[in-house]
Amino acid sequence: MPNRLAHETSPYLLQHADNPVDWWPWSQQAFQEARRRDIPVHLSVGYSSCHWCHVLAKESFEDHATADYLNEHFVNIKVDREERPDVDAVYMEAVQAATGQGGWPMTVFLTPEAEPFYFGTYFPPAPRHGMPSFRQVLEGVRHAWQDRREEVTDVAGKIARDLAGREIGFGGTEAPGEQELAQALLGLTREYDAQRGGFGGAPKFPPSMVIEFLLRHHARTGAEGALQMAQDTCERMARGGIYDQLGGGFSRYSVDRDWVVPHFEKMLYDNALLCRVYAHLWRATGSDLARRIALETADFMVAELRTEQGGFASALDADSDDGTGRHVEGAYYVWTPAQLRDVLGDDAELAVQYFGVTEEGTFEEGASVLQLPQSDAVFDAEKVESVKRRLRAARAERPAPGRDDKIVAAWNGLAIAALAETGAYFDRPDLVEAAVAAADLLVRVHLDDHARLARTSKDGRVGANAGVLEDYADVAEGFLALASVTGEGVWLEFAGLLLDHVLVRFTDEKSGALFDTAADAEQLIRRPQDPTDNATPSGWTAAAGALLSYAAQTGAEPHRTAAERALGVVKALGPRVPRFIGWGLAVAEARLDGPREVAVVGPALDDEATKSLHRTALLGTAPGAVVAYGVPGSDEFPLLADRPLSGGEPTAYVCRNFTCDAPTTDPERLRVALNA
Repeated sequence: MPNRLAHETSPYLLQHADNPVDWWPWSQQAFQEARRRDIPVHLSVGYSSCHWCHVLAKESFEDHATADYLNEHFVNIKVDREERPDVDAVYMEAVQAATGQGGWPMTVFLTPEAEPFYFGTYFPPAPRHGMPSFRQVLEGVRHAWQDRREEVTDVAGKIARDLAGREIGFGGTEAPGEQELAQALLGLTREYDAQRGGFGGAPKFPPSMVIEFLLRHHARTGAEGALQMAQDTCERMARGGIYDQLGGGFSRYSVDRDWVVPHFEKMLYDNALLCRVYAHLWRATGSDLARRIALETADFMVAELRTEQGGFASALDADSDDGTGRHVEGAYYVWTPAQLRDVLGDDAELAVQYFGVTEEGTFEEGASVLQLPQSDAVFDAEKVESVKRRLRAARAERPAPGRDDKIVAAWNGLAIAALAETGAYFDRPDLVEAAVAAADLLVRVHLDDHARLARTSKDGRVGANAGVLEDYADVAEGFLALASVTGEGVWLEFAGLLLDHVLVRFTDEKSGALFDTAADAEQLIRRPQDPTDNATPSGWTAAAGALLSYAAQTGAEPHRTAAERALGVVKALGPRVPRFIGWGLAVAEARLDGPREVAVVGPALDDEATKSLHRTALLGTAPGAVVAYGVPGSDEFPLLADRPLSGGEPTAYVCRNFTCDAPTTDPERLRVALNA
């Protein structure tokens, strides 16, 4: 019989709807039930494409004896961290403070007042590797609650007070200048892996936001070292197993330092950020590899993640059926030499060499992850394409990984920005149309009459959870990119409505600091606030970027001031931990450059000369430049006001810091003005 999760919109919660565990969604009623029964709460947090979440579910939550024990002694709450990043952030902070590490699945035991007192991640069904079994943990927590209640509540109260009292070292309200950005670059150089690309050791995550900073820093200063780190890292990732050499798109991270073996889940946010990174790398260098990866990643998102409603699904699972009924990580993606021979016959040897497949395997059980190792060998391009086509067709016959179909507003905002720009750069109107369709879905389904944003939807049905700061900021970022690409001012208006909420409901008036949840959101044991970038830009830095772009488009002084005050934290953290505030550094580069404001006017939007000038404007590398595009006298964009044609010709105007260049009708002069 299904439990209380059967009517949720989260695919992750729905995966647990038939568990014998009597799950509750996160709700006040669950805590009321814990108070009524005078028992602790078992909070389990995960997400649908998390490998170890599936393992824990299979071993423990589908086990009737374990479920009976959980139901008798705990109120059990299941949370999708992607739907409730605020709940996840608050308790993850507690887990990390108590244990020094964290991850998912996250297991936390709470008092009925939601105060945490015992923490962990995955627990096995039997003791191993020094870890207690899940049943041992449950019994220990139960006995502590029964026999040492006063001690437990004292510990819980102290943890809650410590969390509530934590203050971010905000670093003032002054934005970083040349010196801090140079120090950040130096810090990145020290942590750079010159042999393999990327930063730090294993596991190695794609440093999308840091690369955006490096590209902008190079554009503004000409620093060749910054461009080299960006280029080499992008090439190593694109040639590695973290990139799907057959179907396009990136996996979440590499378990090794060489980008060979990925954790196979494919997330929308990674692919949106990386699609944009490679498009920007092509814009800066003209690299054929960057162009190919940007387009293949965009095509992957549209082909594999787009939903019937026009939005983009959250993720593809890491696991899939290996053909024997076992759910195995990476089964869909890996190959043995024998499997290559079955599909390719005599061409198998070419595939073995081209994709670096070995008899021993680079993954598990003799299988290899396809990659493009550095090689002096020359391959026949037509033959390689034939091999890839046949392998794709054969792979399509395998059981596909599951897809998490929920639409997360923030991640769709990132995808909208990436697809709009990639479509514009490479003359792919279908990609721009896909971006517009996703934006339409967010407006229709996620925005209410007061321009308040819901975080998720599924199958066109809006979820119950309020948008957090990253939702408002990333959706505004997507809408601003769409406005620049399409010349449709309505997207600028929608961005403004969202950013007004940021100013009013997410910003501390006195300090300019930003909170991850709105002032009127559900109150947790602490109001989450994290300026550091993790897998995606933090809500804080994303908001700073969107506020800055909106101010450049409109001249709105409150938005410019709010962006600069928010960048104070980048001044404090950029020189110390540049890897973890890359988007903040990229926004700081845009502020130092102006950012530049470009207005392109022409007799008609479909006029070829106007389109050429517009595309030139979009291809400018000046950090964070904004583009307005329309006909003279248009009221779609404030930047178009009082911008006549010059001699009847399409004309571009470039301004920054209250100073404007002479208008030009020459795309080459515009290109020079935006690449200096």
